[in-house]
Amino acid sequence: MAERSPATRRALWLVLSLVFAFLYIPIAVLVALSFNEGGLPTAWSGFSLKWYVSLTGNSEILSAALNTLIVALISTAIATLLGTLLAIGIEMRRQYGKGLEALIFAPMIIPDIVLAIALLSFFSMLNLTMGLHTIILAHVVFNLAFVCSVVRARLKSFDWSIVEASADLGASALTTFRRVTLPVILPAVIAGALLAFTLSVDEFIIAFFTAGAGRASTTLPMQIYAMIRFGITPEINALATIVMAVSITALTLSQRFNRGIIGQ
Repeated sequence: MAERSPATRRALWLVLSLVFAFLYIPIAVLVALSFNEGGLPTAWSGFSLKWYVSLTGNSEILSAALNTLIVALISTAIATLLGTLLAIGIEMRRQYGKGLEALIFAPMIIPDIVLAIALLSFFSMLNLTMGLHTIILAHVVFNLAFVCSVVRARLKSFDWSIVEASADLGASALTTFRRVTLPVILPAVIAGALLAFTLSVDEFIIAFFTAGAGRASTTLPMQIYAMIRFGITPEINALATIVMAVSITALTLSQRFNRGIIGQ
């Protein structure tokens, strides 16, 4: 490959810098204004933590945060279990068509609005009362494909002969899974779970369509949307910063586990 000229390299770095500036300057401004002492969300008047303190006394936000945590934890646990079992079943079979691949990964490709309408229609057809339980079911459908893809990436390099050797030595299928298969794929399972948790915390469209009426099933993204319709305030900036910090932390941990999977 021919070496790029200095002018070309400078142009590429300029484009790269502009892209990163376009992506991250608005986020940096949001975080900075969440510490703004004044009530105006766009004019800096001094450093203060009062908007973070005020969040702790807002019952609606605390209720939404609890709902988000409940939905994220339960849906992550179910999606991780089902996604891991699905990945193992697919890789053990080893013979599968492209149609099965399309069915598994369809929730990752289908636009959120389409999936949300489909789930809403399905729940309505079953005469299910909308609430946290329908949001959890919807998030399981959404997250299952992500967990499955992460675990399958680890299973691609898994030596299935050790499973056969364990069976030849008299170990049951459950013992083989617990002592042989699970320790090998555990980093991928954890990475998939962290990814599912992050997606569930951030998700808005599917939750909005499947939550039903009332505030009992309002999640944090839905609460932020309800608040922002009346204008942006430093309190909203503070809440968005907290949600972003939780998501970044979970994604960072997931990437660390993913690097461990690639290195093995």
